[in-house]
Amino acid sequence: METTANGQARVSPHRGGARTVLDGTALTVGELIALVDGAAVPTVAPEARERAALAWRTAQALAAAGRLYGRGTGVGAQRSVPVDEGDEAAHGLRLLRSHAGGAGALLPARQVRAMLAVRANQLLAGGSGIQPALIDALVDALRLGVHPAINEYGGVGTGDLTALAQTGLTLIGERPWLCDELAESEKPLGSDGEPTGRTEGADPGGESTAAATKLAPDDPPDAVAGPAPGEMSAAGAQRAPGGVSAAGAERAPGGVSVVGPQRASGVVAGAGAGAERESGGVSARPAKVRPSRAGLGIPSSGPGPGAEPESGPEPGAGPNTEWAGPSPRAGSVPAAAAAAAAASAPAVGVAGAGGELAAAARCAVAPAVQLVTLPGPAAETVYVPVSASVTTVAPVPAATTTSSTGLPAPVVLQPGDALALLSSNALALGQAALAQRELDVLLRATHAVAALSLAAVSGSPEAYAAPVHALRPYPGAARAAGEVRRLLGLPDRPPRRQGRRIQDPFGFRAFPQAHGCALDASERLREVIEVELNCPSENPLMDPDGTTAYHHGGFFAAPLGLALDAANLALLQTAQLSAARLTALGDSGLTGLPPFLGGGPATSSGTMILEYTANSALAELRSSTTPASAGHAVLSRGLEEAASFAGQAARQTSRATDAYTTVLACELVVSVRALRMRPVQAESLPAPVAVLAAATAVLPAGTEDRPLTGDVAAAAELLPQLAEL
Repeated sequence: METTANGQARVSPHRGGARTVLDGTALTVGELIALVDGAAVPTVAPEARERAALAWRTAQALAAAGRLYGRGTGVGAQRSVPVDEGDEAAHGLRLLRSHAGGAGALLPARQVRAMLAVRANQLLAGGSGIQPALIDALVDALRLGVHPAINEYGGVGTGDLTALAQTGLTLIGERPWLCDELAESEKPLGSDGEPTGRTEGADPGGESTAAATKLAPDDPPDAVAGPAPGEMSAAGAQRAPGGVSAAGAERAPGGVSVVGPQRASGVVAGAGAGAERESGGVSARPAKVRPSRAGLGIPSSGPGPGAEPESGPEPGAGPNTEWAGPSPRAGSVPAAAAAAAAASAPAVGVAGAGGELAAAARCAVAPAVQLVTLPGPAAETVYVPVSASVTTVAPVPAATTTSSTGLPAPVVLQPGDALALLSSNALALGQAALAQRELDVLLRATHAVAALSLAAVSGSPEAYAAPVHALRPYPGAARAAGEVRRLLGLPDRPPRRQGRRIQDPFGFRAFPQAHGCALDASERLREVIEVELNCPSENPLMDPDGTTAYHHGGFFAAPLGLALDAANLALLQTAQLSAARLTALGDSGLTGLPPFLGGGPATSSGTMILEYTANSALAELRSSTTPASAGHAVLSRGLEEAASFAGQAARQTSRATDAYTTVLACELVVSVRALRMRPVQAESLPAPVAVLAAATAVLPAGTEDRPLTGDVAAAAELLPQLAEL
């Protein structure tokens, strides 16, 4: 049992093997990182799913009794505009499509996986009123190793609207899934502790099964072992005649990961004639393709009764298209829901890859997939389901299952789902959690590097004495001083040493005070993130008593933005001292060693250039410390007249930690060289044995003038190891 930042008792989640239980109340940053990196498999606590289901039923009842924001009304400046009766489902679909307007580069898989895990856990806290099937789909995506295509720009710290709208369209089948491409050592672990690949076997907790076959860039299609053409694989997906599993995931030429049944080979297939490019970034224009193989046996999921047919050839019908997809699996949950809905509800349009509405159709089978290209520097090629969700009210939202494509099965959108999904800063929180973990590692590694530097200049340990910090009891400063004492083997009251100087430069003497602020700021940031991971922030918020909904501003991410800004500024303080120690190590008057630790003639430059490298990185770090929370925006016709810009602050923290890695690595290279060169004298401080041994095992020993780029890179790779000493 432990206590959270808000004073509530918390029990650590139960783990079975390499699994992390998502229950909406107790997810930690460490557990989130394990999910992001595939070191743990997510499972949903049954009581948490029931909590979410209760909120869903509450929202349905309250919506039936009166209007709820975003469900029975428009959003933002349209809040007073009522939704026509019977149009609630289509309103939600329009809301997702209209808000999927992100721009910029596609985000890395780790950041998007963090967003998925955050949003799933938040929704399990039970305030959103979303249907539980969407939570199941988020967890399925984590388990299967796929993620939506998310653009960098769109959030301002009042909800990651564009990112979550793009996620929503992916969950319902309108946008592509991308493959995470975890390394073998990062894949999810099974109960035996071994990597399992991308999928887990079915179990009562709602886990899904699908084939996950990967091809190397140069492997021929029939290099994949499996059943003969026409036979069924273990996952129930039919193999195409070329020998590639229909549920497989493979690499496109050039190393771009794709999810789907056959090799892209540079081919881009459109969604049908007349389809246009979506503002969210998926191209659905027709393009030249290879002639289709005969005998694929892929039936068309054509338009329902009374619908206008889409223009262009049907899947597999013409010589100018090649459709990649397995035979749709009858009886899948989305298919069954769609079939049941089709008899009682009007059809909604099919959007080929998330663009404008195409011909109206009812979807009663699992979708085929088509190849499309995402714009951007990587020009990634992905597989996109060729269907849209039927948006009706299902009697009971069933848990999602994996479709026969090996992807999370598309979810049938319900009234109210759209805003319930959008109302969160999940992306900013995920990015902040990743940045905080990197920051924590670097700050712990700094103790080791600073101890090396202090020993290299035979510095005074008096500034690290426990009585000094007991009289000024800041937790971070006391911790920093204590860690340096521990690594150097010094007592709490180190004896006064008869050195060459009375006191040291600030880089050594003020280290506990400056670095302590960074430790305190990092810990505060972790506390804020973990509060936000485990609480509902949706607007409107369903009361647990099942009778009330609250319209509020809990989505305004001021605590997160301010904590990130504080961490960035504190990191700058300790980074500046690292650069100062680096300069001091090159001062022969301080070290008694040759200038810049050169080992050749007197004119040798030694490590001189690393001062420039470190200060270049320090300038980048400094540019990342302008408080994002000082920004201002007036949006939606003046209704939303402030923003926290927490997402911008999280990206600044990520850039700051990247820059600090270089600064600290430069100091490590120079401090190790100085310790190797120094003569051991009576007044010398003892070197931190474990730290120095780890560093000398990796860093080159030569002191001749030579390029030092490799030394800095090796030192940067060593920092996580030093953090654990």
